[in-house]
Formats: sequence, structure tokens, C-alpha cells
Amino acid sequence: MKKAELVLIPLPAMGHIVAVVEIAKLLVQRDDRLYTTVLVMHPTLDPSTTKYNESLAASTLPDRMRVINLPRVESITSATKGRNWLTYLIEGQKPHVKEYVSRIRTQFEMNPDSPRLAGFVFDTFATGLKDVSNEFGIPWYVFSAAGAAFIGSMLHLRALHDEQGVDLTEFTNSEDELEIPSLANPIPAKLVPSTVFEKYSLATFLVHGRLLTEARGILINTFLELESYAVSSLSDGKTPPAYPVGPIVKHIGDGPDLLSDENNNSRDIMEWLDDQPPSSVIFLCFGSWGSFKENQVKEIAFALERSGHRFLWSLRKPSQNGKMHSPSEYQNFQSILPQGFLDRTAKIGKVIGWAPQVEILSHSAVGGFASHCGWNSILESLRFGVPIATWPLYAEQQFNAFQMVIEFGLAFEIKMDYRKDFYGDTEIIVSSDDILKAIKSVMEEDSEVRKKVKEMSRMSEKTLVAGGSSFSSLGLLIEDMMENLS
Repeated sequence: MKKAELVLIPLPAMGHIVAVVEIAKLLVQRDDRLYTTVLVMHPTLDPSTTKYNESLAASTLPDRMRVINLPRVESITSATKGRNWLTYLIEGQKPHVKEYVSRIRTQFEMNPDSPRLAGFVFDTFATGLKDVSNEFGIPWYVFSAAGAAFIGSMLHLRALHDEQGVDLTEFTNSEDELEIPSLANPIPAKLVPSTVFEKYSLATFLVHGRLLTEARGILINTFLELESYAVSSLSDGKTPPAYPVGPIVKHIGDGPDLLSDENNNSRDIMEWLDDQPPSSVIFLCFGSWGSFKENQVKEIAFALERSGHRFLWSLRKPSQNGKMHSPSEYQNFQSILPQGFLDRTAKIGKVIGWAPQVEILSHSAVGGFASHCGWNSILESLRFGVPIATWPLYAEQQFNAFQMVIEFGLAFEIKMDYRKDFYGDTEIIVSSDDILKAIKSVMEEDSEVRKKVKEMSRMSEKTLVAGGSSFSSLGLLIEDMMENLS
């Protein structure tokens, strides 16, 4: 029996690395000919990713799967870990990846019964490593932690720039609408990914858009029932085959669960939820980079108090302006919240720091989710049937929010065009009135959106089992990978 090894390399950021680790597990569990190795690049982008890596090292992985930490790229200092950190990271890691591949080759030559390298799977934003793959003559695939429509937008925006000479930075604050083939509806230009609004990040975005077309195939963390229009648009004869293999959601008790954190008592959170009625709690959480300044925090607090709904609020401290650091934990929530807020809401609410998001969303007490609309968070909410109130912050989150509200009708809007960057908050303040309106909508028991989300939840489960569309898509992908050995 031929044995095939796949090397997967994620971007070293939480939303990317967790998804790649889960797809590596899925592959070895699906086919006993496959071996997977996840190579983790260092330094990672934020402390939560570092903690996740540490928990991986301490956990028991499936047979035929391993996770290896590559040496740290020492050229990345606090000065370079900013707008050009990705370029430094990829270039610095090429020798380390090459060394690892050479080792696999040598091992196979010495023992033909050992797995033979069948392919690389690069994160969408790690495709610069293709040089290593090409040097060894090994096929490479792309894994997208974002959705199919986002991949379509990358390809379309690249074509606008390269083939029609459009200056994409002109879309900043533009009132124009764009026709993007992977979307059924025109999208306001100001909702396209934030990377197109700045010349340096745009250059990187365009490079990755061009590289997508060179891949042997594109694995996408999505499922056909959710993004049928977008997936169909990628079958244009020019784009490599797309394989929807999601929703890849890290299930409870499946490997490292991140439930131990020195700043939070996760058991206390879950016990508090145990005491709440079904679907009664709105959960507010804005991702590993999500935070707000004091004025905005107060508006959220006012809205929560006026709503009267039970709430669980993950509130984190923003980094100082001009510094690219992930949020930290508050030592004292009273320092940022309105006076007396914690006392007045003690019976209905709980304010926490870092949150075990999947475990919370899967709890029966949670009935709504105010979210930044990271793609992983969207898939998690759909998997567990929890409707979203959209509050995107950066990257492609405005694009994702547009999909959820306009394309799918699976979410309510708080503010879709809100945007901040890693270097400081915007001065835009979303009013407590707007937040309150969205909270009331998302918590409405018999809303059409809630019914649609529940139905999508059922579909998301079926698609992963035998006979489901993602199950079949993964089978086709494995067939293609095994052909590389013949």
C-alpha cells in the first residue's frame, strides 16, 4: 500500500492554525494511507496562538499526524513585526522548510515503505513557500481559512488591477458598488477586504491572488449548502479545482481545547451558563484581535443594560495606538465600564476576559452572538445554530458580514462598514441605540433568521458525513493527492 505524506503550513495566527490542524486530523482519520505534518512557523502573531501551540505539544494527536515547530526567524524583531512581517517570515522560513523536506526524501530513499511526500498544503497567505515545493517538484495546494466568496474576491480584485488597470486604493470610503462574480449581489466597495485600501498591504494581497491560480487545487473551509453560488463561480475554467471541505470546527474535547487560561476560570463560565435558561444569553466576543476603546465600551454596556437580556461579554483591553499587539486582559473591569454597571447587571450578566468560544457557542443557554465575523466564528455559530449580530472590525470581516446579512439572510447588522486596523481604533462610535436594536433582533425567539440558522446548522452536520457534499469533496481531494504518487 502506498503511503503519502502531506505537509501543511498555516499562517501562524489563531484563526488559521486551528483550522489547518483540524484539516490535518480530518485527512488522517479519513484515509489510512495518509500521513500529515503541520509545520508551525515562528514567531506567531499573538500570545493565544503560542498557548495553543503549547497545548498541542502536550496533547495526544491522532496516529500518522504530527505537529513540528520550525525554528524562530530571528530577523523578525519588534521593528519588522508590522506591515512587512509576513514577507520576512516566509523568506526566513524557506530554508527550514527545505531542510525538513530533504529529511523526508532521505528517509524514503533509505526505506521505501515509509511515506512518500505527495504534496504541500499552504495557507492562502503562505503561498510564497511554493518555491520550496517547486524546487522538489512536488505539487502544492492552497488551504483557505476564509470562505469561497472571499477567494473569488481575491481573484476578481487581482484581475481588476492587473488586467484593467484599476487603482484599488480608490475604493477607500467609496460609495461605489462592485460586481464580484462570487457574490450574487453587488457589494459596496468600502466593504471589500481592508488590505486593498493601503498600497503596501495591497501589493501583498495581489501577490497572493496571483499565486492562487498556480496551485493544483484550493481547499476551502466552507460547504456547498452555504456557499453554493460562490463555489459554482470558481468553476470558471481558469481557477484551480475548489474543494469545499468544511465546516471545520474544533469540537469540544477534540485535542487541545484552550480551556486553561490564567486570566479566566473557564469552568466558572460554563457553570454560569448552566444556570441560565435555554437560548437566553447573548454572547459578545470579537476575536483574538478584537477590542474597543472606553467610549465604545460604554455604549455596549448601556445597550446591554437597557436590553434586559442575559449576556456573557468577552471584554479585552486594546493595545496602545501605533503598536501591533493583540488585546490583553483587564485587571479590573470597573475601570472601563460605566459606574455601577457590574452591580446593576449582576443577576443577568457576566463580563469575562478571554473566552472559550466554541464551548460557549455550543452551550444550550446561548441564543445570540455579537461577533466580529471572522470566518471561523461564522462557521462555529452556524454549526451550533446561533444567529449572529454582525460587527466586523478588520481584514475580510466586512465582506463576511455582507455575506451573512445580504447574501444568506443568516444574520442581523450592528454596523457592517465599521472598520479598524491593527494599529489603533477608529473614532467611529456605534451608538447604544444601534447595538440595542441588533440585540433585540438577534434574540427574537421565532425570527425567520433564527429558523434559517437552525436549518443551516442541520445541513452543516450532514455535509461532513458519508453522502454529504464536503465528505465527497474531501474524497475527491484525496484521490487527486494520491495520483501525485503514481
